[in-house]
Order: sequence, then C-alpha cells, then structure tokens
Amino acid sequence: MLEALQYTFFRNALIAGTLVSIACGIIGTLIIVNRLVFLSGGIAHAAYGGIGIAYFLNQNPVLGAVIFSLLSALGMGYVQRNTRERSDTIIGVMWAIGMALGIIFLDLSPGYKADLMTYLFGSILAVPNSDLIFMIVLDTLILLTVTLLFKEIVAVSFDEEFATVENVPVSTIFFILFGLIALTVVITMRLVGLIMVIALLTIPPAIAGIFYKDMKKMMLAAVLLGIFFTTCGLFLSYFFNLTSGATIILISGVAYGIAQIGKSLHSKRALQH
Repeated sequence: MLEALQYTFFRNALIAGTLVSIACGIIGTLIIVNRLVFLSGGIAHAAYGGIGIAYFLNQNPVLGAVIFSLLSALGMGYVQRNTRERSDTIIGVMWAIGMALGIIFLDLSPGYKADLMTYLFGSILAVPNSDLIFMIVLDTLILLTVTLLFKEIVAVSFDEEFATVENVPVSTIFFILFGLIALTVVITMRLVGLIMVIALLTIPPAIAGIFYKDMKKMMLAAVLLGIFFTTCGLFLSYFFNLTSGATIILISGVAYGIAQIGKSLHSKRALQH
C-alpha cells in the first residue's frame, strides 16, 4: 500500500486528513463537552444558503458560505443562549431554511449550477494545495484562540455559573466558540464534505471523552484518533478501491462501537468487584 505515496493527490489527502483532524479534534472536543452537536449540524446545513446566494450573485461560494454560516452561528448561538426550551426547534427550522435557500438560489442562478452533493460528500482525494493553505491558517487560528482563552473556555464549559461569578465574559466566549465552529465546518466541508466533517467533529472527541475527562488530554486524543482514522481510511480505500470518505467514517464508527463496548465491560467488572 505504500506505493500510494508516490501519487501527489494521495499525499495531499494525507496532509488534508491531518490538518482537518487537528481542527476537528480541538473544536469537536468543545462541541462534545458543551453539547453543541445539533447546533454545529445546524450551522453546517445553513451554510448552503450562503453557497446558493453566492452563486446567484456570481461571487465565491466559499466566501458566501463563510459569511452566511457566521451569521447563522451568531443567530443560533443567541437562540441557544436565550431560549433554551425551544432552541432545538428553532435551530432545526434555521437548518431547513438554510438548505432550502441554497437550493432555490441555485435554481435561479443562470449558467453553470453547482451540485450541492459535492459539498455534502466532498472529495479528500481531490484537495488542491490552495485549500491546504486555508486549513493551515484555520488550524493556526484555532490553536491561538484556544491557547489564549483556554482557562475561560474550560470555566464556561464545565461550570457556567462559577465562570459568571468570576467575571468571565461567558456570552462572549460562547460566541467566539460558535464562530470557530462555523469557520471549521465551512472550510473543512470544502475539503472533505459535510458528512465527514460532522463525523470527525463528533466521533474522535466522543471516543476520547470515554477515556479522558481532562480537556487538554481529550483534545490531543481526539486529534490523534482523527489522524489515525483518516490515514487508515485512505490506505484501505486505495487498497480495496472504496470511497475514501465513507471508509474513514466507517472505521471511526466501528472504533466508537468498540470503545463503548469496552467501557460497558469495564463498568460491569468494576461493579462485580
């Protein structure tokens, strides 16, 4: 299988998988700890509205997705923070409207029309060097932000009331988090597709959370697991001629199942003793 490394597209895919895993491992840990999986899915799907509007206005679809997803993140974040009883319903509505807007504006766009399926599934094997640069910038931004605000992020994630008493700007920290989620989803979605982004944002951090409670350890474990899953998935997909994204997701899902079974067995043994 090492013969695959002679191809530039395969080497780019491995680099992209590593860079995406860094972003998704860190941001995914924050999503899991703060129970924001549904909100992140809403932001991701709402981004399609920006893609459709950008095509209609003959602008860069990625720029449209970034702007629309950031606005959606702020809106959904406000809903999440201020209307807890109905937040899931409202986020679901915004999710559906974003997708519908994207489709309608693509229908209204003259000339060539993008296929939204390419954004749903992406193609990690067709990543250009320019997109790798975008990912490096995103990873740098995430690492700097999380490093500078780590104490505040931990405080609002585990004990929001205590953070408020300690004069931590809770709402500001959450909105920064929502913005990072939006940027991560949109930029990585262009590389690997929405479905794989959601998988990498949730499965590696969820597995890491089974074994670690310390947030730094969770982030590191989630990043390493993501790199492991993407690397194994790419080599297996090359060897067996399978779709790379689906292979990566399947490996991740199997690993999550094994981790859950291991956790259950360990808990039963602990109770018996």
